[in-house]
Amino acid sequence: MEYDKDRVDEVSLALLYLTSSHGTYGTRAWKGLDWETLDRLYKKGYIGNPKEKSPTVVVTAEGAKRSKALFFEYFGVKE
Repeated sequence: MEYDKDRVDEVSLALLYLTSSHGTYGTRAWKGLDWETLDRLYKKGYIGNPKEKSPTVVVTAEGAKRSKALFFEYFGVKE
């Protein structure tokens, strides 16, 4: 199946905002997305290595900022 992988990556990164939490050790998000997408986000520098055993993944500072912006771009309420 052919699809726009960059657009899927954008929406996936936006959805990571929903499951992210910010704590002493930075931002983490549940990694309930497919492995290919997580691997692409890792290669783009938005998340840490998704192959770690933890059920969550580190979201980089750049990834957290972009994730929030994309979330509101795609899903924000228009006034």
